[in-house]
Amino acid sequence: MIEVKNVVKTFDGFAALDGASIAVPDGGVYGLVGPNGAGKSTIIRHLTGICRPDSGEVLVDGAPVYENPERKSLIASIPDDWYAFPSATIADMMRFYRGFYPSFDMARYEKFKEVFALPEKSPIRRMSKGMQKQAAFWLTMSCRPKYLVLDEPVDGLDPVMRRQVWSLMMSDVSEHGTTVLVSSHNLRELEDVCDHVGIMNKGKVLLERSLTDLQENIVKLQAVWKPGEAPVLSAPMEVLHTSHVGRVYTYIVRGTAAAVVEKMGQFQPLMLEALPLSLEEIFIYELGGEQYAVKEILL
Repeated sequence: MIEVKNVVKTFDGFAALDGASIAVPDGGVYGLVGPNGAGKSTIIRHLTGICRPDSGEVLVDGAPVYENPERKSLIASIPDDWYAFPSATIADMMRFYRGFYPSFDMARYEKFKEVFALPEKSPIRRMSKGMQKQAAFWLTMSCRPKYLVLDEPVDGLDPVMRRQVWSLMMSDVSEHGTTVLVSSHNLRELEDVCDHVGIMNKGKVLLERSLTDLQENIVKLQAVWKPGEAPVLSAPMEVLHTSHVGRVYTYIVRGTAAAVVEKMGQFQPLMLEALPLSLEEIFIYELGGEQYAVKEILL
């Protein structure tokens, strides 16, 4: 299990992490989301043992990961700016990874040649961004890590290869119990694969729950009222956002669909319907609703 407990990290007086805490359960896919500058990449650098926290703890299987080679050998990572040595080929980097990871699987490496049709002996730096990302997955997944930590993992891949890579990762999760932590802005893609979600903002983790719990505890309602009879909703209903077009009102309300519909039904709307929210919509409204909505600017 990966645990981050009340971690603080400052750079030149700026708190990149401000008491951040997450718990990544074993054998699933954990999605870490947040706006730009929320601290996602910084927390990943702590998880992989690159950064030392100013205070707090970063634990992998109950032990600190910083300056702990044994724990680091359990983790393989693909950062957004994946690095290969100058002039190194995929074969060169394979030998480097093989020397660091006791679990490196040469049979799997050879098998992946059928998946990633890349020139094994050409310099990686001469490859396109998408090809470099494929090389990163080829090498990293050949390590058979217990924990796979990814930062914008499929950025630059074409749709077919994105699907292929996700299929390989999900197979590792289901068949080998691999734990995947992925940070991405592609919330639609995360929604298809994540078991748990953590939402970050301004160096803090605002909440972390299973995706099912998130989707079951925030509801989109559409209601139609008689002219001039739309009610002003207040406590005990926690309304995060309200908008309307004509007599059709849309509400984002915290709570289960059954409970919210029952409360709203007391106002006797002409029509009432509960709709599921996407992870993207949950993300926007958990971060404050209107202030994160798209703004129209007239030029």
